[in-house]
Amino acid sequence: MTLAKRIIPCLDVRGGRVVKGVNFVNLRDAGDPVALAQAYNQLGADELVFLDITATQEKRGVLLDIIERTARQVFIPLTVGGGIGDLDTIKAILRAGADKVSLNSAAVRQPDLVNQASERFGRQCIVVAIDARRVGNTWTVWVQGGRQDTGKDAISWAEEVVQRGAGELLVTSMDADGTKAGYDLELTRAIAQRVSVPVIASGGAGTCAHIAAVLTQGQAAAALLASLLHYGEVTLPEIKQYLHRQGIPVRQPPA
Repeated sequence: MTLAKRIIPCLDVRGGRVVKGVNFVNLRDAGDPVALAQAYNQLGADELVFLDITATQEKRGVLLDIIERTARQVFIPLTVGGGIGDLDTIKAILRAGADKVSLNSAAVRQPDLVNQASERFGRQCIVVAIDARRVGNTWTVWVQGGRQDTGKDAISWAEEVVQRGAGELLVTSMDADGTKAGYDLELTRAIAQRVSVPVIASGGAGTCAHIAAVLTQGQAAAALLASLLHYGEVTLPEIKQYLHRQGIPVRQPPA
């Protein structure tokens, strides 16, 4: 049985509002996170990702009140990331209604957190986000909201965090982010071929064809979308219908 591919809107939140930029900078407002989450839930999103994109940089916790309000309004899996650095924070986020947490900078700083979180809350709750930028024929891992190059090889890091207990990877091409020029198919495929867990591709969606390409050629299990949806350029039902016509298995949106 072929697993359905997932379409996942991403809500990048700063100061309580959804924002979107290009290559992680030049952010502009895209609306209220709870209202957007509600709309995407009704339109047939398979999951939602909520990223508090300045929590790590501002050295504060994620906005639990927004998570609680969002979780009350949506009935699909909700993943939350940003500013998560310890088990107590993960527990608080899951208690607030999230189904999964996404670790990024903290996983690089303290890799054992991935092991500990997976053991305590279950592998299915732990997503590791990898922000990668191309350097020649490879990619390095960036942290602090794309501000700091760790020098780590992205593919080796992906393999390591899966061994440590990550149940899913969220892989963002920083080069493609917000450009609408298409996903980095090489990056997504390189990681998907080396790990045994689902890979969510992020960064670069500009057309339905780009989404189809990353789910097939890129071997991603799911496609993350932001500006394409937030600014009404295409709707979730249109994406699902396009993928269905291409023979890509998707859960159909509600009638």
